[in-house]
Amino acid sequence: MTYLLGGTLGLVAAVALTLEKLATLADPDHVPSCSLNPVISCGTVMASPQASAFGFPNPLLGIAGFAVVSTVGVVLLAGARLPRWFQWGLQAGTTFGAGFVHWLIGASLYDIHALCPYCLAVWIAVVPLFVLTTVETLRRHDRTRRAAAALARVDVALVVAWYVVIAALVLQAFWDYWITLVH
Repeated sequence: MTYLLGGTLGLVAAVALTLEKLATLADPDHVPSCSLNPVISCGTVMASPQASAFGFPNPLLGIAGFAVVSTVGVVLLAGARLPRWFQWGLQAGTTFGAGFVHWLIGASLYDIHALCPYCLAVWIAVVPLFVLTTVETLRRHDRTRRAAAALARVDVALVVAWYVVIAALVLQAFWDYWITLVH
């Protein structure tokens, strides 16, 4: 179920961000629906060089990757078992996704100085997808089954702790802004 939910959340966010990017390209005066204030501003994020890390808009990677993950979710719910080579491919993809998302988190917090709500949705989706995929990959090998079992026992706590760390980083990076909201 995690693959279907995470894949769908990520896919919806990637499509929405792509549509906002297309609207911005068509009309340079377009203010994206996800630009709410100086900090919550996907327009600022979309205009940054990091938004096209590979020479094209990053959400296109998300559309492709999350479509695969959503499909994997449906296939697994139907009772299929993934071949080992496919599991390794899924592990490679989610590992890349987690690494890329964390690079983008750093860029958003410390270089761009803005947050994109659709990007936040992708961050939320990628963390449990990476953890689940890692557990499933480790389960497939005799040498790593114990590690998989240990990780599976704390997977939810790990994801929650990961979210808490990201939230703390967001809070810290934009503290000067957040504090103005309570005065």
